[in-house]
Amino acid sequence: MAKKKQPASQSQVLQQRNEKAAYLENAGVDLFPNEIHKDRDIASVVQEYTPKPAEDLEQDKTVFTLCGRIMALRSFGKATFLHVQDESDRLQVFVQRDTVGQEEYTRFKKFDIGDIIGVSGTLFRTKTNELTLNAQDIKLLSKSFRPLPEKYHGLKDVESRYRQRYVDLIVNPRARSIFRTRNRIVRLMRDFLDSRGFMEVETPMMQPIPGGATAKPFETYHNALDMTLYLRIAPELYLKRLLVGGFEQVYEINRNFRNEGISTQHNPEFTMLEFYWAYATFHDLMDLTEEMFASLAREVLGSTRLTYQEQDIDLSPPWQRLTFHQSLETIGGLRPEQYQDQEQATQLVQKLGENVHVSETLGKVQAKLFDLLVEPKLIQPHFIYQYPTDISPLSRRNEQDPSVTDRFELFISGREMANAFSELNDPRDQRERFEAQAQAKAQGDEESHFMDEDYIRALEYGMPPAAGEGVGIDRLVMLFTDSPSIREVILFPHLKPEASAE
Repeated sequence: MAKKKQPASQSQVLQQRNEKAAYLENAGVDLFPNEIHKDRDIASVVQEYTPKPAEDLEQDKTVFTLCGRIMALRSFGKATFLHVQDESDRLQVFVQRDTVGQEEYTRFKKFDIGDIIGVSGTLFRTKTNELTLNAQDIKLLSKSFRPLPEKYHGLKDVESRYRQRYVDLIVNPRARSIFRTRNRIVRLMRDFLDSRGFMEVETPMMQPIPGGATAKPFETYHNALDMTLYLRIAPELYLKRLLVGGFEQVYEINRNFRNEGISTQHNPEFTMLEFYWAYATFHDLMDLTEEMFASLAREVLGSTRLTYQEQDIDLSPPWQRLTFHQSLETIGGLRPEQYQDQEQATQLVQKLGENVHVSETLGKVQAKLFDLLVEPKLIQPHFIYQYPTDISPLSRRNEQDPSVTDRFELFISGREMANAFSELNDPRDQRERFEAQAQAKAQGDEESHFMDEDYIRALEYGMPPAAGEGVGIDRLVMLFTDSPSIREVILFPHLKPEASAE
């Protein structure tokens, strides 16, 4: 009984590929030429010619020059079938010795799966009716020295997929689809806001004072200025300075950086849409957000209904709206005294397994109760509004109840998707809020807001009443692509260093 052939080791495969590369170079083949141009994308050829019968293809003598990566090879001695894949699609190619010539075919036999080639020829159909390019000329454009993952198993290790995203994109059509969808969502967001009179702007990513959110920043140092700078945690305070300057509708699609933990919902570097609208309130933003999300869903998915992780979600407006305290009672199942009394609320948070810092205010403790008891249950779109003032340092106080603010957060599928509020534009109130945050920071709260004297000075010149909102683009893409982890929708997510070199 013959022994089963053992697969070659990684080192053996690398050696074989290097030997093939050496053979080709000795035969005068440039492994990395740069003078070929393709006629069309493969997808356009497939779409145009798939409906045509074999007889029409035989009469059509159009020669196409296509470029792409070899994804499969099946050799039958004097002829070889291969699949070539470009960004748009893949197509079968037939290479025959009698057509391309003995010398070119001998060199071609040293090509590998993963090599990038240019191939010219006419179209025909095989006996199995598959649309195929009959190669008249084939040229190596880029030699692949490393093998792609095994055909049927692919790149299965999740960390390897994220660490070697370039390989993931080659072999995983779903990965490519996710990032095309992401690109489309961002373009549609721009179109939506542009059509409503908003202007796109850019604000600093390195800031002397990190502001606009409560988070621990990344710190760096500028030698020429001899000063500490921080990667931005949000663009908010700069965008609102533009409201002071007279621009009434502004937005930025921005990268933010927060020195926090990594999870399926958090990456230290992430993308937000943040926009500000003068002479509008947070109620106006609720209406606009419903309209924007529903519009995006119709454009991207063809419907306002979608399935996320086996949960059926309906984005059709109007969405449920509850106050923060109402949600603690109706969804969290708490009685008012359980969350309104600091001691009782603290004990309940600790009973649920969370720590409470001695400096934490009642609002912060209530926020932990919300995170534990309410947020996971908000599957359908919910606007939760009127958050406690002590956890909303940049929001306008509610006129009827100053202990809460005119702020909302949007939740879908048990996670926050957007944060918005009517803006605080009273510089005196803003100073008091900043001072309270500075005191909390002095007591050990690393995520408290910094004092920003220049921002207060800007408010002293007068900022119009306005509302602003931040939408998490990464989480929105997760929702629209049914992706369970934020790492699925970020091209190059942050990871721990590799344990060892290969």
